[in-house]
Amino acid sequence: MSEVAANLVRQALRDRGGTFARQENELRQLYARLHKDLVEAVRLARASTDKPVLVKALKALGQIERDAGHAQESLALYEEAVAVCRIIGDPLALAHTVRHVGDLYLSAGRPALAGPCFDEALALYRTDVATAPLDLANAIRPYALLKEELGLAAEASALWQETRSLYAQVGIDVGVEECDARLAALVAQPDDA
Repeated sequence: MSEVAANLVRQALRDRGGTFARQENELRQLYARLHKDLVEAVRLARASTDKPVLVKALKALGQIERDAGHAQESLALYEEAVAVCRIIGDPLALAHTVRHVGDLYLSAGRPALAGPCFDEALALYRTDVATAPLDLANAIRPYALLKEELGLAAEASALWQETRSLYAQVGIDVGVEECDARLAALVAQPDDA
């Protein structure tokens, strides 16, 4: 009986290892194809006069690079997309893209560079009546994280409350739950401001 159990365990572990190896290989192949396609899309968009398509291509490639752990490459692509957004004058596209630059800076532990990005994104979103509540919530969230990181509990709390309200408005339960958890943690935290 124990020999049968031991064989089942060995087989399951072999199968598990093979499954993960296949999945990892499939993900690498998918990343390589997506990367190749998006590099080509960026090349073609740069050669055209369609700046909004260039912004979309740069952001898509930037996200793929970020997903792959290539933060510097991602940042360069998002920064180029910001520059193009400034040229075309689309405030919502600029807000979304600047927010992603801020996210990258925050992830890299560079809060002094992240803050101005979040300030700009929020200013743009708050002045445009076409701003979707989810976009605003997604811009406030990293700003709340930044304020927490800087030890500014009162500011972080106000931002988390606003974010919670917006996520609740659009039915993003996981966002509401995160906000509730962050707010609860901030209750016990002194404000360094």
